[in-house]
Order: sequence, then C-alpha cells, then structure tokens
Amino acid sequence: MDGSQGPLAPGAARCPGLSWDDMLAAETRPVPKHLTEQSWTYLGSDPIAIERYTSPDFFRQEVEKMWPAVWQMVCRAEEIPEPGDTYLYENVGTSLLVTRQHNGTIRAFHNSCLHRGRKLRTASGWSKEFKCPFHGFTWNTDGSLKEIPCRWDFGHLKDETTALPEARLDQWGGFVFVNLDGKAPPLLEYLAPLPDHFVDWRLEDCVTAVWVAKVIPCNWKAVAEAFMEAWHSIVTHPQILPFTGDANSRYDLYGDHVNRAMTPFGALSPHLADKGHDEQFIVDSLMAFGGRAASGGPAPKVPDGMTARQLLGAANRAKFAAETGRDFSNATDSELLDAYTYNLFPNLSPWGGFTPNIIYRWRPWPDQDHTLMEVRLLQRTHKDKPRPAPVPMHFLGPDEPWAAATEMGALGNVYDQDMANLPFVQEGMKASKTGVIQLGDYQESRIRHFHQTLDRYLAT
Repeated sequence: MDGSQGPLAPGAARCPGLSWDDMLAAETRPVPKHLTEQSWTYLGSDPIAIERYTSPDFFRQEVEKMWPAVWQMVCRAEEIPEPGDTYLYENVGTSLLVTRQHNGTIRAFHNSCLHRGRKLRTASGWSKEFKCPFHGFTWNTDGSLKEIPCRWDFGHLKDETTALPEARLDQWGGFVFVNLDGKAPPLLEYLAPLPDHFVDWRLEDCVTAVWVAKVIPCNWKAVAEAFMEAWHSIVTHPQILPFTGDANSRYDLYGDHVNRAMTPFGALSPHLADKGHDEQFIVDSLMAFGGRAASGGPAPKVPDGMTARQLLGAANRAKFAAETGRDFSNATDSELLDAYTYNLFPNLSPWGGFTPNIIYRWRPWPDQDHTLMEVRLLQRTHKDKPRPAPVPMHFLGPDEPWAAATEMGALGNVYDQDMANLPFVQEGMKASKTGVIQLGDYQESRIRHFHQTLDRYLAT
C-alpha cells in the first residue's frame, strides 16, 4: 500500500481503503454522537524547530510561562483517601503538598517553610501536621500556622498572615488538578469537551491497578509525541499490525487543550491488506498477543457472517460484565475494543472507552533532556464489592526494561520498542543539520496542535 491518491488539497490526504468511520458505521448499537462527529482542521505544513526540544533557553520559557499557567494533574484522589493523607507533587521546581482535609475536601499547599525555606516534606504519606525539620516551624494540615519555636523572637509574624500559600485545586474523573498562577479558566472549561465524552466511561469508577514509571533520556515533548500518532506501528510495533488498523486511525482536534486519536483494534492494518488474511487470522493474532479480549484459552472461531470486531466486542462485553458486575449491553464494539487516546495539554493522556483505561503522564525530570514517563492502567471497580486500594508506583531503574514490570503484560514489550527509539530521537535532533523536523499533515496533526497551543502560552 503506497497511499498514492493523486493531487489533493493540503491536509486532505487519508489512508485508502476502509476507514475508522466505516467500521463505526457497522455497529449494531447506538453510537455516541461524539464518536461520529469529526473535529479536525488543517493546521499547516510548516516544519517544527528542533531547538524546542533541545534548547535550555526554550525549556526555561516553558518553566516560567507555560507550566504555572496550565492545569496540571497531580494525583488520583484514591491515593489520599483519609484525612491527613498527603501526596507530594513535584514538577520543574514546583513542590506541593496535596492533602485530604478532615471534611473530605482536598487542598494543595506549597511545600516550603516560610521561615528559612526548607521543604516541609520530602515524601508522600500521612501527616498530622507539617513540621519543618530545620527549626520546627509547624503548620496544621489545613495550612494554618500551629507553632513557632521561640515565638518571642517573631513578634512581627501574625498567624493570619503566616498560613502556607495555597494552590488552586479542582477534580475531575477521579483526578486531582492544580493551577499555580490562579489565572486558568475553570477546570471543566479547560478540559472541554473531554468531560462530556467521558460521561459513560466514568474514570471516577476506576482504580489504579498498574502504575509503572521510568526516566527516559529524551525531551518530555518528544516522548509525549511518540504516543500522539499510530502510524509508527508499521516499523516500531510490527507485531500488532495483524489486529490494529494503525493507518485507519481518526484524529480530532478540540480548542487549545484537547485532541484525540481513535485507533481500531480487531481490524487488519491496511499495510497488510493485500496479504490475503481472513477474520480468523485477526482474532488468532490478538489472542496470541494478549489483547483486551484474551482469556488465556484457545481463540474462539469466527462464525460465518461475523467480523472479528463483532466477535471480540461480544467477548469483551461478557468479560467486563463478569469482572465488574456492571452492564455493558449498550456499549458499542468500538468502546470495548478500540484505543481512544486523548491528550490533555500539556502532559496527560487518558484513554477513553471501557476498562482497562491506560493513562500516560510525562514530566521533565529534571531538564530538557530527560522525562519521567508514567503509565497507569485503571481498572473499573466491581459495583457490589468494596473498592480496592490503588497500587503504588513501580519506579524502574535506569537499566530495567519496561518488560521487567511483569504486571503490564504484553504492554511492557511494546513500550520497550518505543524506548528503543526515543533516546536516539534526542541525540539525532541535536545532530540535525537542518534544525527542523517535518510532520505529516493528518496523522501527526496532534503534534502540530500541541505546539501551536504551547506557542500561545509562551507568547503571553
């Protein structure tokens, strides 16, 4: 398949053959409106300057102008379920104590002693108070001042003006977000239309079942962008082509902060379309890989007149219902199979659809040449059983592959394939003669959308 379509207007090219929308038209259940409505516009074809990934000065501008202005996801509310539970969030110099209050609310305080500046805490955990290990200045977990040793020497400090500075905080979908400069629009407005799309998928009903992280020697944007398009699968992930419609993906762009890719599973890659494979080949390949519908037993046979997607959708409908006690009878095959990879600017990627939901987060760690990449798998809880506790983060060492996190199953090997590219992406960009990278008009439009939003923040 060479993709040749003759002369087309800029941005008009699409992969020949069956499209994601064609697959959606074959659904036998009502399809949510937001899945059928396309939201895409041509953003141009200009190259992207490599200094955006390699320059310390550009990185400094991000730290000063962009990061304080956006909503940042700091944790899941499930990680701090009880009063006093505190999550330490750190990113490019910011350090916050995100703490569950006695009334059940969550607040975020800057993690710096107002006396001599020492961090009040260096790890997450339960706190009855925030006491500075240097001189003992102490605050209550609501940020109010509790104690000053040798108070007689600080008559100029008043309790009401010596509370810990607080960051703006809000929640959605079980996630806790903060905004540092206090000027961002309300969280739901910033997230739009993501909350409307996730109404039925309810990530607040999920719990963190897997959480793995690793530092990658590559710029945080370049790492994130490796997950903004599906067509790298043809070379980087060839083992998934028998059941992944990589080049069939549809891309949507919304406002400044949200975009998504929708990649069909249970469908043959168009790169293999001329190989003579049938529907049974697709099912056998997905089962061997260990995909969502895999049960550990033999692959089911595809009945005459049924597609692989219909068979796998039915299998997941029954499997997820048995695992969660929830009703998926109205869920489309697509919602039970496909990858709905949303990106929320700047550094969060929650997958839509039904369980399990992958969540990506990328943070500079600590400079323009390194990234902390986190992968969570959210599992929908059983509606009639106590909610389990979330798992802690499994932090991989520099020499540990993602596959060492066996709890990830087949995904670990997939991420190792991605990571085999990324350090050399950073090195290659620094060695570039042209000083720019080139993007596809459609399949990499989410990357261009990301950079145009970043430019708006840097221009303020």
